Amino acid sequence: MKMVYGEMCISDCAVRKWVRIFKGEDPRETILRDRKRSGKPFSSSVTAHREKVDCMIRANRRVKQKEIANAVGISKERVHHIVTTVLGYRKVSARWVPRQLTVEMKAQRKHMCTQLLELSTVFILA
Repeated sequence: MKMVYGEMCISDCAVRKWVRIFKGEDPRETILRDRKRSGKPFSSSVTAHREKVDCMIRANRRVKQKEIANAVGISKERVHHIVTTVLGYRKVSARWVPRQLTVEMKAQRKHMCTQLLELSTVFILA
């Protein structure tokens, strides 16, 4: 190989060492995963942040994501993830609304449907 590539060629010893490491013959030297790095931990979705965001939305349904991000101290992207995916809210007419219906909402819908059904039967029979 040295005749073809010259001095820029990798030595046979280095190649054999790499083969031995990746085959797992020497477990002390086998490192195939990333090592832990220093830096800011991924803590934007912790329970405390979720609770703060949920309390802010319940207090003011017209609160903006930017205001939440500034108050809690996390990015707007994380706020959007927490609000839409974790808590399950969506924007309707500039208000945050839960995606699932509450028990009261279901009862109200049932009552309205029953009234409409009664009105439609009266209208049809008349």
